[in-house]
Formats: sequence, structure tokens, C-alpha cells
Amino acid sequence: MKHRTLPGSNLKISEIGFGLWTVSTGWWGTFTDDEAVRLMRLGADLGITLFDAADTYGNGRSEELIAKAFTSVGERERVVIATKVGYDFINHGNERRGQREIPQDFRPDSIRQATEAALKRLQTDHIDILQLHNIHIEQVMQDDLWEVLEALRAEGKILHDGVALGPAIGWLGEGGAAIEKRQPDVLQHIYNLLEQHPGKALHRIAEESQAKTKFFIRVPHSSGMLEGQYTAETVFPPNDHRNHRPRSWLLNGVKKIDQLRFLENKNRTLGQAALQWVLHDPRVATVLPNIYNEEQLREFAATSETPLLTNEEMQRIAELVAGNFGLEIEEGKFKGIMDWPIKS
Repeated sequence: MKHRTLPGSNLKISEIGFGLWTVSTGWWGTFTDDEAVRLMRLGADLGITLFDAADTYGNGRSEELIAKAFTSVGERERVVIATKVGYDFINHGNERRGQREIPQDFRPDSIRQATEAALKRLQTDHIDILQLHNIHIEQVMQDDLWEVLEALRAEGKILHDGVALGPAIGWLGEGGAAIEKRQPDVLQHIYNLLEQHPGKALHRIAEESQAKTKFFIRVPHSSGMLEGQYTAETVFPPNDHRNHRPRSWLLNGVKKIDQLRFLENKNRTLGQAALQWVLHDPRVATVLPNIYNEEQLREFAATSETPLLTNEEMQRIAELVAGNFGLEIEEGKFKGIMDWPIKS
């Protein structure tokens, strides 16, 4: 496993991270605590150091799982803990239906209380990376919110701050404004070979503004499409989050995957190639593939050992994407502000 760092940090962040949403929320299948902990500890043994949770995942469960897996004597030093705050699951957690959002609360006192509660669930004295969970433009401009993050850093309760964009793809204006105005250490967003907008634009904004911000990338396989296992006949379970995708996403995606098979070889799976494509950008600190079984975990964790994509492969990918793989262009469905610069 290779590692990357944040500016001004000595944290060893593994190129492949472990997102706790798959094992704590029920959106990718049901896991007992023992099953989740076993996968997490196996991930650590395979070189994964970055474990990304959120207080709202399973109403605190994802953080409790980290504590069960890694907070015994000597274990805390093995891992880099990232978590998120901002959703009011204490008062509204029982209102969640599937993946629908519940109310948020970004008042400074609430964020401080949420951070203190997360520290207790994690059974640690500090959070390595605290992210504001799915913020809107109002939170980017909310000075007292960022002041409380600075205070938490000064107190040693968090080491780095960050922003997570979501829940769906989009949020160009919010991400761009956060990068330029706040320069968080980390910005987490959706980005993959098949869904490059607005992720590529966010990376360009960081580059042009010379921001220190590094990126945590989620959904790097386009909800599993780039793992190369789907067919036109694939049917997802009733509660599976992929049912929120339109049918055309599956049918056109399979056609695109057929044209990307050249990335597979005896030393690299398509799923690993998709991760290598994301890691080609030096601004990426870690990639967070969806992990929900041991076979996947071992495959993804071995990505750092696979051959890097060649310039020729990168160019061929760019040409296929530019021509939309020869398919009819579908209008993207994005959330949040999609103007940049933001129109007044």
C-alpha cells in the first residue's frame, strides 16, 4: 500500500481508504458488528490506514465500529480516523426513510456538541480529519462555523478540517466556494472515470487558486459499474441505493464498460484500473471504494501494487469520454449550485 499526506501533516493516509457507510448503514447489505469489524481489521492488515465514518451513518454506529476495531491499547496509532458532522440524527434519526436526508444543524454549539459526542463514540481524544457533512453555500459563508473548527483544532480535538459534498453528484458552486474561501484540508466528493463533472472542475479550481486542499474521492466505481460485473439483466435488491439510478444508467454503462475492457490484464482488474485512474491526480489523498465483502477488499487494497495506467491508456480513456463512448449524450442530473463562478 502506498500512502499520501496532507500539507503540514505527518498522517500516513493510504491511497485506498475504507468508507464505513457500506458496513454501518444497511444500504449495501446488512452486516453484524463482528462482520464489520473483521473486514475493517483485515483492511488494516492489508495496509489501509484511512477509515472514513460519519456520525449519521447508522445513527452513530460507524464511529462505534471504529472503536470496536481499533481503540484497544496500541491500535489507535494504526489508523487515520475521518468522520463527519452536521446532520441532526439525535432528534431526527428515527425519521430516516432509506437514504432520504434528515435535517441538518450547523450552529456552532451544535457542531461542537456533535464533535464531543463523536469523540466519545470513537473512544479517542482526537479526530484526525473532521468534515462538515454535505454543506450548502450558507455554511461556506458562515464565519462562526469555521471559527468553531479553528477552536477545536486549537484544543487538539481535531487535527484537520474538511468538507464533504453530497449526497448526490453536483455541488460545484459549494465546493468551489469552499476551496477558494476556506481552503479546507480535505474536500470529499464523487468522482470517477464515467462521472468526471463537476469533479474535474473542482480539482481545477484548487489548482488555479493554489489551495492546499486535497481530495477524498467517493463512488470511484460509479456505484459499482466500473467493477465490470453488471450486465443489462442485472437487478438490484429493493432497498439497494443503486435503484435510485435510472435504467439508462445501467444499459449505457454496460456498453461503456465493454469499451474499457482494454484496461484489464493479468496484473490488473478493471476495478483496480478505475482506482488507478483516480489516483493519477496527485491532488487526490485517498480513494474510498465501496467495500462490502472480503474479495472486493483484497482486490481494492492491492491496487497500489498494480501497474500504473500508461499515457496511452489515459489518452484512450480521454478520447472515449470526450466522444461519450459513441452513445447519445444524456443530460446530467446534478444537485446544488452548478454555476462557477457563482452567479450573484
